[in-house]
Amino acid sequence: MPIFTAIPHADIVALIRTLAGALRADDWMPTHIIGIGRGGLIPAVYLSHATGWPMRSVDYSSQSEELAADAIARLAARTRAGERLLFVDDINDSGRTIGHLRAMMALEEAPSGAVRFATLIDNVRSHQRVDYAARTIDRDVTKDWFVFPWEAMAPDSAIAADAAEVPDRIT
Repeated sequence: MPIFTAIPHADIVALIRTLAGALRADDWMPTHIIGIGRGGLIPAVYLSHATGWPMRSVDYSSQSEELAADAIARLAARTRAGERLLFVDDINDSGRTIGHLRAMMALEEAPSGAVRFATLIDNVRSHQRVDYAARTIDRDVTKDWFVFPWEAMAPDSAIAADAAEVPDRIT
């Protein structure tokens, strides 16, 4: 049975402030923050307000590269024109989403160094690394399924179904 751990709104605000501080301390500054739909949209909005940097989004909520392809092509073109993009998601758990988006940007010839990734929570066991993380976990130790405030709106059965998609993460 998975352990569902709700993350309160106040914790989200603290995590966003941690990310904003890390970004301000770095010499690399994005032209745009890119919220990854669905889980990264709200953190991206918060981070945009915290930093003053404009935000855009890419829909990857269905894990369908076809649906994201046009937006990725447009974003990659912006990087070739000199812009820097910071993709934001709620959690880097398995690395699947970040890996797919990173590969899609590379196929569209986004220049090296023009794209970075940030998450509220980063699993050190993920197959992908992020450039900025507000909190780090180790899935070998932490098996909780984190329920962000925006996910808490879903029925319990939907949250349980999401958690069960990759049982190794939580068992």
